[in-house]
Amino acid sequence: MKKNERLIVQRDRRNFIKNTALVSFGFLALTRCSVKDILINDSKLGVDLIPDPENYLDLPSGFDYKIISRSGEMMEDGFLVPGRPDGMGTFEGASNNEVILVRNHENNPRPLSNSPFGPSNELLDKIAPIKIYDTGNMESPGLGGTTTMIYNETTQVLERQFLSLTGTYRNCAGGITPWGSWLSCEEDVTTKGGLAEKDHGFIFEVPAGSRETVNPAPIEEMGRFNHEAVAVHPDKSIVYMTEDRSDGLIYRYIPNVKERLHLGGQLQVLSVSDKKGFDTRNWEVETVIENTQYEVKWLNIDDVRSAKDDLRYRGFENGAARFARGEGIWFGDKELYFACTNGGKEKWGQIFKYRPSPDEGQETASSTSGTLELFVESRDRNVLNMCDNLTFAPWGDLMVCEDNGGRNRILGIRPDGSLYTFALNRGSHSEFAGIVFSPSGKTMFVNIQENGHTLAITGSWETLT
Repeated sequence: MKKNERLIVQRDRRNFIKNTALVSFGFLALTRCSVKDILINDSKLGVDLIPDPENYLDLPSGFDYKIISRSGEMMEDGFLVPGRPDGMGTFEGASNNEVILVRNHENNPRPLSNSPFGPSNELLDKIAPIKIYDTGNMESPGLGGTTTMIYNETTQVLERQFLSLTGTYRNCAGGITPWGSWLSCEEDVTTKGGLAEKDHGFIFEVPAGSRETVNPAPIEEMGRFNHEAVAVHPDKSIVYMTEDRSDGLIYRYIPNVKERLHLGGQLQVLSVSDKKGFDTRNWEVETVIENTQYEVKWLNIDDVRSAKDDLRYRGFENGAARFARGEGIWFGDKELYFACTNGGKEKWGQIFKYRPSPDEGQETASSTSGTLELFVESRDRNVLNMCDNLTFAPWGDLMVCEDNGGRNRILGIRPDGSLYTFALNRGSHSEFAGIVFSPSGKTMFVNIQENGHTLAITGSWETLT
């Protein structure tokens, strides 16, 4: 590892621990609030949006946005910014004002309008095939993957952007690690055959300090399924994963060696103790009650690379709990939160909280268990309508993106339990995606996916606390 890369890793580890500790402290009050306290109304709690004269993005007074990257732009490596930007992670760079962003792109091999290699893949011969996970016989390469951006937070200028992972399918979300890398998830389970040269449905690791396209290596023991997002335990390197299926599971991966995910480990699925095959979706019967803690047991699962896309079926038959489209997930020091986009009786979304046990990943007969809690279930789509990506603000608010095909917003839930609208996409019906803050907390980055835009939002954050 080069000196600059070591420095980035050390800074990211400190920043990861600092931010998660702050989040946990802020949300102690929130755990004592009932969901009725949280879901009061739309945006009547002291945060009013100002209509954007450009009819693009409404924000509160004192906030501004800047489009820092657009799909189709030429990058410094000679490739084009791919379309459909999705999940993102931020890392401290080599200087105090430098922010590194690693950005997913949720693309299939078609349409070529989203390709980093041009509208007819004419730039494909400019990259070594070893750098492309699935070349599609050099006719139909995977167009997912990641780009890395170097942003100067002082000048608010994007200084560099380049292709950092390519040849994968539908890289939707992912998650940052305490050791300074981005875990990028394929939300696709295409199997080898035809123009597809490889199986898909895996997680890939992209070091934040890398300045070139990485050699793609799937972490196969983390399972082959419709991956959405991940969150990493700050101390134990355990990786928690969501599955974007209407009958998906929650997974965790315990690596054999901390911080070395490629060296193998054990994949497990979440179950609720004494409730085999617990259905948390509440679609037909209200089985999971808000603000009630359920003791969790983790079950081993085998044949994790199965070509049948059957992990969720086998896991459920063995007793795992079932969730409605698990999507965004983010870790605090004491708990993690994850969104289920169409969970709940009205199918307008749920947010769950999982609190790991003190000896997480080393369960014995005498150890304590983690707990699962339904934190939010929306009963009013004007309040919360199909939650997706989420993150924590540095001051402790939970920031949630909507993905409902209509009016999409960024919502905030304060530590006192009140909810407010922070942003409204006025210019399109696209979802917000990849919401994340810079390590300093001064800038929020977010994508408007179908627009192909990455935004930097700045302003008077103290007015929201």
